[in-house]
Amino acid sequence: AGAARAKGLEEKQVLYGHVFRNAMLIVIASLPGVLVALFFTGSLLIEVIFSLDGLGLLGFEAALNRDYPVIFGTLYIFTLMGLVLKLISDLTYVLVDPRIDFESREGA
Repeated sequence: AGAARAKGLEEKQVLYGHVFRNAMLIVIASLPGVLVALFFTGSLLIEVIFSLDGLGLLGFEAALNRDYPVIFGTLYIFTLMGLVLKLISDLTYVLVDPRIDFESREGA
C-alpha cells in the first residue's frame, strides 16, 4: 500500500486495488469452514431448543438413539455443503486475484 501511495494513487484506488484484494483472500479462505460450522451448530441448537423439524434435530435424535446410518447421512449432507462452499470459494479466489492459478499446482 505504501508503494501505491508513493506512485500517487488516490486513497480509494489504494484501498480497493491493493488492500481489500489481499484482505479478501483471507476472508474467502476461511468462509466455507466458518459457514458450515455456524450452520451445523445453529441448526442443531435452534431445532433442539424449539423442537423444530430439520436436519439438526434429526441428527441429534439419531445420536441419542444410536441410529448410525442416519447420523452418517446427516454428516454426509453437511460435508457435501462444506465441499460445495469450498468449491465456490476456490472459484471466487480466481475472480478476486487472477494471478492465482490452480491448474499449475496440479502435480504438487
